[in-house]
Amino acid sequence: MNAENPDSSAPSTPRLRAALDTFPPYIPGKPPREVTGLRPFKLSSNENFLSPLPEVLDAMVAHAKDPAHYPDDAAVALREELAKRLGVGLDELVVTTGASELLVALTQITSDATTEAIYPWPSFEMYPQTTGLAGSARIEVPLSADGRHDLDAMAEAITDRTTLIILCSPNNPTGPVLRDAELRSFLDRVPDHVLVALDEAYWEFATAPERVRGLELVKDYENLVLLRTFSKAHGLAGLRVGYAVAHPAVISGLLKAVIPFGVTDMSQAAALESLRHWDAVLERAAQIAAARDAFAAALRDQGWDVPEAQANYVWLPLGEKSAAFEDACVEQAVAVRNLGAGVRISIGEDEALARVLEIAERFRAEHFS
Repeated sequence: MNAENPDSSAPSTPRLRAALDTFPPYIPGKPPREVTGLRPFKLSSNENFLSPLPEVLDAMVAHAKDPAHYPDDAAVALREELAKRLGVGLDELVVTTGASELLVALTQITSDATTEAIYPWPSFEMYPQTTGLAGSARIEVPLSADGRHDLDAMAEAITDRTTLIILCSPNNPTGPVLRDAELRSFLDRVPDHVLVALDEAYWEFATAPERVRGLELVKDYENLVLLRTFSKAHGLAGLRVGYAVAHPAVISGLLKAVIPFGVTDMSQAAALESLRHWDAVLERAAQIAAARDAFAAALRDQGWDVPEAQANYVWLPLGEKSAAFEDACVEQAVAVRNLGAGVRISIGEDEALARVLEIAERFRAEHFS
């Protein structure tokens, strides 16, 4: 019934926030198409293609017995192991349902309709979503031509309304890492009251010698918070476990915004067991990084302009040809991520990468000759 006209039979529409019209929804990577005679490969979601550690699977089974009870809301055992591994205090850690929840919580504790948020673009698609939901004005600072953060432009974009800056290293989807010296210089220009979030979802794959080391930085800058996840290098994307490292005052604020009991008992147990096999996780990350380097080098040998690749994917800045390249992959039972400005290709099995190289070679001959 229409409240203004009780006799009207026209259906009413719920009033949703106008801010929802200012940004697109998050769209996950597409699954591959079934093609007769071809094994399908999903290279669209930056998932870890290696089989889970058997000890982690055993831990999941052992803790999948009693769903009637809530998990440990404080995730004490997991946080204690993280604190030991990272060399930080328990009051400097919070565990959440993936790093995505951290992004939501960060905007909730910093942003509203009176504030501004700054982040690089293109970067992770959730940045405009979470800041937009908070009602904050969004300042998207274009990346440089080589897919890197333009930190000078980001520093110049800071105003009295700025309350949150998001950085991503390695940057998703383009791949380059921030350098330690350049980030320190940038942080020195950021007012102390502005919270800076450094999204390090892919830090384990980075190999550049001068790459930023967030744990060292967070000790020196009280307005810096690190966002990390078990989804990528640990291969636990389906269990949704992330964590933040920051000074106690920031953690205290985040604890008021995160979902209570969000990380299940099974997820906590799997993440804890994975941490106990830290060296194996890093060895597997190094294996993926080596495959990434070889794949990026092969694409460059074909003539492609591939930016520095430091995560578990490579980026092809195809522009208006992105959709055509995605279609060419779909026809060969491979799903890649078309993000408009380019295509992101996750590192997968050797067979998958070899097929993409064949597709890329044909595509280049057809569209760039």
